[in-house]
Amino acid sequence: MTDALTGRNVLAAAETTTTHAPVEAPWYVWCSYLLATALFILALKWLSHPRTARRGVRAGEIGMAVAVVGTIMMYVGTSTTLHYVFIAMVLGSLIGAPMAIWMPMTAVPQRTALSHALGALAAALVGIAHYHDFFGTVRLDHFTMAILALEVLLGSLTFTGSLVAFGKLQELVPSAIRGLPHQNTVNFVLFGVAVFCALWLTVFPTHYLMFILLVILGLAFGLCLVIPIGGADMPTVISLLNSYAGLSASLMGFVLDNFLLIVAGALDGSSGLILSIIMCKAMNRSFTNVLFGRMDASTVASADEVYGGKIKSATAEDVAMLLDGVRRVVIVPGYGMAVAQAQHAVRDLYQLLESRGTEVEFAIHPVAGRMPGHMNVLLAEADIPYDRLKEMDEANPTFAQTDVAIVIGANDVVNPLANSDPKSPIAGMPILNVGEARTVVVVKRSLSPGFAGIPNPLFAAENCLMLFEDGKKAMVDVVAALKEAA
Repeated sequence: MTDALTGRNVLAAAETTTTHAPVEAPWYVWCSYLLATALFILALKWLSHPRTARRGVRAGEIGMAVAVVGTIMMYVGTSTTLHYVFIAMVLGSLIGAPMAIWMPMTAVPQRTALSHALGALAAALVGIAHYHDFFGTVRLDHFTMAILALEVLLGSLTFTGSLVAFGKLQELVPSAIRGLPHQNTVNFVLFGVAVFCALWLTVFPTHYLMFILLVILGLAFGLCLVIPIGGADMPTVISLLNSYAGLSASLMGFVLDNFLLIVAGALDGSSGLILSIIMCKAMNRSFTNVLFGRMDASTVASADEVYGGKIKSATAEDVAMLLDGVRRVVIVPGYGMAVAQAQHAVRDLYQLLESRGTEVEFAIHPVAGRMPGHMNVLLAEADIPYDRLKEMDEANPTFAQTDVAIVIGANDVVNPLANSDPKSPIAGMPILNVGEARTVVVVKRSLSPGFAGIPNPLFAAENCLMLFEDGKKAMVDVVAALKEAA
């Protein structure tokens, strides 16, 4: 009996293949898996708070090391050739270690997206290799084939989608690209055909041409899904892609009979999904709006209309005079602070003001920067006390009692158009109400727009001063001017 699509003799193949029997894990491997699972759970728990985040990172690292060692121990003494595994580990370490050590903080979002891409590619390749074994030594039942098809689909779309996210964050792909005409229709068609291929393979696993088509459709769908999404939504997209990569890894665990992969992938997938939900809530937007909606700035006033004749520039000396003797200052960090690596200069300003009796706090917007927690990590790196970092809901009621609000490199997260213009691309997004402070100082290199691509009326407000300077240099100059005035 010859299959019409593959040209193979299916009955002959079935007679020559045997059912795959997984290696039986000894007790100490199960113990290592249990320990690794516990460490992964603790890592997620500790990473949820800045004070315990370092401990969470260490727990995750140790958990992964235990998992890798345990897996290798399971195959010691078997017919499995391990030297290829060690070669791959060395090569991966040679690539990953420099990325982790020398990657600047501003590029952490891009590195995260790239990690998602490589993890998803690994899951997809494992699925492809396992399916290839179907024609050699492995016999797939319908349930396993369904899981395998879903694993490869998720891995493929996450791979290309994460690469696009990396390209946009690295500015290799223009954030203004909005995709093809009728992009949503194209997306739904690609996804629908991919699901059809997965269902067909579940019933007829030997149709390898369908499997090849499934991989191609998954890659194309990931590309088309992410490329129309603007930079303002990229932090949410990264979290969502993290969820997809985790689900793909979890499905890979089912295929490989590895419960640690199932648990770790499920933890990764669920945490990424929860984080995406939190970020959508922070932006007052839905998943469908992020993935299928488009930001359109055509109805927003131009920069000339908003800023014309209303911008008031200031110098570092002007800002120092303003800060001399004030009671309360709130600093709002943004991506511009990350780009300028200004967190240590900001710390110096904080310490100087505190030494003079001024109350200083930091207001953190949930989506400030290019990934969740970006600002928290930067400020923690500069040893800013955790109790000085205030979330948006806690900081907003205090702006009316604030003498000076200093905005360093933030834009969309302080844009009042979110509250005043229902046609704005960021309409309804909760913002930090810095305009309620007595005086606002905005540190930016220019009047260039943020991710949303729209002007910010805050910059033209009566109580706003613009300090046009690199964030780090501006803070250093302000600190120097304050010391001279003392």
